[in-house]
Amino acid sequence: MSNPLQDLVAFLTANTGDFNALGAAKYVVVLTFYALMVCSVILLAVNLRQDRAQRSGTLLWFWAVRVLVGCLWFQGMLWTLPFGTQNVLSSWTQQVAGRAAVPQLASFVGDVVVPHFSLFDPLAFLVAFGFATAFILGLFVRVAGIGSMIVALALWVGLYGQRPGDPAEWPWSYVFLALLGGTLATVAAGRAMGADAWIRRNVPSVRDRRVAGWPLRILT
Repeated sequence: MSNPLQDLVAFLTANTGDFNALGAAKYVVVLTFYALMVCSVILLAVNLRQDRAQRSGTLLWFWAVRVLVGCLWFQGMLWTLPFGTQNVLSSWTQQVAGRAAVPQLASFVGDVVVPHFSLFDPLAFLVAFGFATAFILGLFVRVAGIGSMIVALALWVGLYGQRPGDPAEWPWSYVFLALLGGTLATVAAGRAMGADAWIRRNVPSVRDRRVAGWPLRILT
């Protein structure tokens, strides 16, 4: 039986079942994770140095929560790999086709997504990787938060039912994941020592509230 520390070490050394299924490519994936984390710490340090207002326990908490949610999505991204019907996402997609609380969703997944899973899988990978990158770096967190909330609610509805023999799921897990995404978007957690804070402070059109800077202000 493993424990949290062993699981953490296994993830950081790319020695989990999800990682090992990738073969040598697992090292590219885990190095990408390390690169994101290093960039997140650099952004933390730069923001603390440039802006006294960033030196807040509340903002540090938002930073920690945001980064950990990003790690969650990065780990979830591994379920989409390697591309094909042998990964974890494939089996759970088939579960949605049989246990979704909304019949229309079950029909869509069963009739469209499952038969075309080879097209859906890379899209799911990009979405999960995008959320992970956004949360870890604090980049466009308002968009990522809303997007992750929508995905979590879709999972809540899609896996709400349970047939005999189905793996058990606690629906509240997805509700809380949706609440996390919505909260990070609402508080604009990217402004807590993230790339969003740097953009709003250092990009003149954004900082000075010029018309040209409004798209970035909305995103950050």
